Amino acid sequence: MSKDSWLTEFPQLERAQLVEIRKTLDGSYRAFSREYGDTIERFFDPLLAFLIWFEKLLLATPWWLVIAVLAAIAYVASRSWKLSLGVVISFVLIGVFGMWDNTMRTMSIILVSTLVAIAIGIPTGIAMARSDRIQRIVTPMLDVMQTMPAFVYLIPVVMLLGIGKIPGVIAVVIYAVPPVIRLTNLGIRLVDEEVLEAATAYGASPMQRLFGVQIPLAMPNIMAGINQTIMMALAMVVIASMIGVKGLGQPVLKSITNQYFTLGLLNGLAIVALAIIFDRISQSYAQRSQQHLRGHINE
Repeated sequence: MSKDSWLTEFPQLERAQLVEIRKTLDGSYRAFSREYGDTIERFFDPLLAFLIWFEKLLLATPWWLVIAVLAAIAYVASRSWKLSLGVVISFVLIGVFGMWDNTMRTMSIILVSTLVAIAIGIPTGIAMARSDRIQRIVTPMLDVMQTMPAFVYLIPVVMLLGIGKIPGVIAVVIYAVPPVIRLTNLGIRLVDEEVLEAATAYGASPMQRLFGVQIPLAMPNIMAGINQTIMMALAMVVIASMIGVKGLGQPVLKSITNQYFTLGLLNGLAIVALAIIFDRISQSYAQRSQQHLRGHINE
């Protein structure tokens, strides 16, 4: 290469150097997996046991009882008989077209993943809202988590834990947790300072202000974050099926590889139905909670 070649060609490492860097990093991660993989897997055993129990519960429960419970939850959250009727019709159609078992499996992993994401996301969002330093540290991590291609999450998880339910849950949580963190942080930071000063003047401690004032007033944003987390978890279902997660994603993946249009369409519509149901229920609950809170404030 001539001395002036850098003017026309971008300077880069030699191929041998790049290969050596990749081998070093891959070897280090494999060594970490061999050393700590079993320990990390045992750490997630309680979560795996709960996930298996919950999936078996949904599969063993009579279909009419599952539909009745879901319709009741929809009505309690929204006070809308139309939404409850939509839930009943959607799940009846899912059952009629032979997708009931896969839908229950998908619901189990989505609900468990969402609970894990909420358990991680809300405390993290609160910590970010209370500390600018924590926000500066966590925000770049969230940027990476939201922009990294979803398939990339599967590589380190599978190398560490193999295939199965827990790697699927971890991949879904990593992909879906950023919205609830960001919106919890945003909601708490948007609480009016005058309200906080009034609470302090009445003798409220920092924890009382957090749980009695900030979180209730930030609840619309927090619920919006939970809603987006559920939507992103459902979007990850098909990708998670590539590492052995059973549910509606596997027939969709099968339809892609074998060009079964109808199979993919029906299972895709079932995922859409779940997304719409969860979206409407969570939004309705958030709106009703906010109206209830405003009523208390006005009183």
